[in-house]
Amino acid sequence: MTRRAPQALASMPSSPQAVATTLKRRLGLPLLVLYGTGITIGAGIYVLIGAVAGHAGAYAPWSFLLAAAIMALTVASYIELSTRFPVSAGEAAYVKVAFESRPLSILVGLLTIGIATVSSAAVALGSAGYIQQFLDWPRDLIVIAVIVLLGAVAAWGILESVVLASLFTLIEVGGLVAIIALGVYSDVPIVAALTNVPPLDVSALSGIAFGSLLAFFAFIGFEDLANVVEEAKQPRRDIPRAMILTLLMSTALYVLVAAVAVSTVSIERLALSPAPLSLVFRAVAEVNPRMISLIAIVATLNTILAQMTMASRVLYGLARDGDLPNVLARVHPVTGTPVVATMLIVACVIPLALSVPFAWLAEGTSVATLVVFAFVNIALLRLRYRGVPSAESHVSVPVWVPALGVVACLAMIGSSLLG
Repeated sequence: MTRRAPQALASMPSSPQAVATTLKRRLGLPLLVLYGTGITIGAGIYVLIGAVAGHAGAYAPWSFLLAAAIMALTVASYIELSTRFPVSAGEAAYVKVAFESRPLSILVGLLTIGIATVSSAAVALGSAGYIQQFLDWPRDLIVIAVIVLLGAVAAWGILESVVLASLFTLIEVGGLVAIIALGVYSDVPIVAALTNVPPLDVSALSGIAFGSLLAFFAFIGFEDLANVVEEAKQPRRDIPRAMILTLLMSTALYVLVAAVAVSTVSIERLALSPAPLSLVFRAVAEVNPRMISLIAIVATLNTILAQMTMASRVLYGLARDGDLPNVLARVHPVTGTPVVATMLIVACVIPLALSVPFAWLAEGTSVATLVVFAFVNIALLRLRYRGVPSAESHVSVPVWVPALGVVACLAMIGSSLLG
């Protein structure tokens, strides 16, 4: 008996005549890695290191390691699914094929868009706080200007957006590397902090666990690579590599920076500071802390740009498959981007940033992302159970990986709600 082709693959453009709904393949592995690493780092360490240290204390590096280990399970599931079905609106497409349910697919797609929109709003608020150190403008005006400007860049072109994001990434990674290098040069006891094994104590372990929930937010970003897969030159080869390299690079930087932070600044000061890495930078080097604020601005702008770009691609993918109005699937003939979808995302991010507190936005992003990750892992399990094939060869991970991924996501959701 011949299996019918999966719906997500059947919906992919197949001819040059479909120009009005076809994205341009312009991204190679280096730009994909910089894109994934930039959005991951920008969304996390510059904002969350203080909060993680506030819960985990001197064991903050362990919180980042635990979050990375949990995230690795879902990364593996994304790698298999993105090579099985290399289409935009990745999560929604995976769920549609696995469950053969259009309503559930739309729900997951809209949830993914909502995550990117809320995350963009949250990071825009953080960005405005740093920018106000240099510009005496009202916060709301800065927020609007940042979102509109980055929305224009996202609509300009995927290559232009990712090149700018890559430049931002080099700057923000450079800031973290500088902190680590200065820590080593200043004889900060980094090794001692990394080998500081937590005791089998309920208080310490619960602090690490809750800290890992916050640290988990710092690893969000790799999944955006699944939604630019139709703009990758060689998606089945480069998307998995980019996801793995993004996770490894982010983990190494986070753990080392956390070790420097808890070794140089008191936990109380880290937890209370709105710009914790500025404190760390000042502690390890006699330089103006405004320098790290400039880098933090770049990091936050990078995250907003990448999140809005990803959200517009999910809108495009859903619209192209007939799940949303067709106007959102229109691709500009010059820029090769879904301009209408991008404008809609900008219009949604601005009111959220102006009306909802940062803490609510950050927490909502984490929980909603865990829900989507759980769906992705369950989708892979269901595909394996049903034996659904893909059109071409793909990466395959052990079945226990998505199974543990589901358990880990549900456990973290429960911890967040109970906390």
